Amino acid sequence: MERTTVATNDEVDLIIDAWARERPDIDFAPLDVFSRLRRLSRRLDRIRSEAFAHAGLEIWEFDVLSALRRAGDPFQLSPKHLVTATMVTSGTMTNRLDRLVERGLVERRGDPSDGRGVLVRVTEDGIARVDAAMLSLVDAESARLHSLSPAQQAQLADLLRLVGDEFS
Repeated sequence: MERTTVATNDEVDLIIDAWARERPDIDFAPLDVFSRLRRLSRRLDRIRSEAFAHAGLEIWEFDVLSALRRAGDPFQLSPKHLVTATMVTSGTMTNRLDRLVERGLVERRGDPSDGRGVLVRVTEDGIARVDAAMLSLVDAESARLHSLSPAQQAQLADLLRLVGDEFS
């Protein structure tokens, strides 16, 4: 297996090297990528939790509020659209919306185009919190990319997009 040489080995290098000693018949190249992605994912979850906590939000609250914020003025969507945007079940979304309504971050309104429908709209407090969370997130994540040039960041994003397509 041909691997890029860097100044220091990380924990994934140590794991792969140990496996390669024990099973030289296996190409561990996929682990070289996916083990790092898994470890980065765990660290990213912690970074995001901290960034959102500064704005008084949980990750799931950010997900719902950011979907509404991205929808543009008047910052509202149907629960069905929120289910699609956040990739959770309708039952989970109902529970989340109930909790966000209790916190005053969203409100439910009748859909004027459908007498039986409901629209969920983010409140001013919800907008302020999701905007603050996004700024905190971008700052925290930017700090973790400082060692990459903008061109390298774009290249990495393109490569991850290609790998992500394999999971679609």
